[in-house]
Amino acid sequence: MRDDDLIETESRAVGQRVREEIARRRLSRQALADMARISLSTLEKALVGTRPFTLATTLRIEAALDLMLRPSARATIAPAPDTAPESMGAYARSAVRWVEGRYLTLRPSFGTAGAVYAYVTTVRWLDEQGHLAFAESERVDARFEQSGNVSMPNLSGYIYLVTNTLGQHRLMILARPNAQAILYGLLTTLQSGQGAQLIPASCPVALRKVAANETPATGLIAPGTAEYVAYSEMLGRAIGEDFVRFHPIGAKHNGS
Repeated sequence: MRDDDLIETESRAVGQRVREEIARRRLSRQALADMARISLSTLEKALVGTRPFTLATTLRIEAALDLMLRPSARATIAPAPDTAPESMGAYARSAVRWVEGRYLTLRPSFGTAGAVYAYVTTVRWLDEQGHLAFAESERVDARFEQSGNVSMPNLSGYIYLVTNTLGQHRLMILARPNAQAILYGLLTTLQSGQGAQLIPASCPVALRKVAANETPATGLIAPGTAEYVAYSEMLGRAIGEDFVRFHPIGAKHNGS
């Protein structure tokens, strides 16, 4: 069983159901954790929203409560939509199955010069919502893990991973896969500065689909580590092969 994170909307729904059942059954959180054979810390973090529920954790809680918690696992009267909203590109599920999967995600480290930061991004279809969504996992800085929706408009041909948390956005723009099945693109986010300061930052990214039995190295990949050469070369192609461009003031280029 893969221990994938639930997508943000699913995780919130599961958390709400768990809180309701704890109150209705007059259970303590420790008692539920013991029944589900998970740590209290894992349960607390998921309930307060600092970490998403994982599929494995949710299945354990469902077994302990003898209750189906996941919205996508409960029967619905209306048939699930198979076309995304126009605001996301109106893509059909059958046309985007190739996008679904787990991806090794690489970007430059914001804190260690020359190092690569690696984590996993999972993309999958949400049956009830009728569109693709994504969730990050295996990040060293787990409290900054992102999740959100996936747009794929035919107009540009690019893939957009969009986080919108109370109006605060983070955006990843990805080109279609190259001959090596790698998605290259650009990440625009907020970087932690001094104290509580946040600074807008952009960087290249590279996403490679992870094989079923593969466990890629994640975290901070510094020079000298076993994976550094392969990871840095893969990430370097984002700019080196003109998948993304950075235009400083005064640079000569074509177009507006």
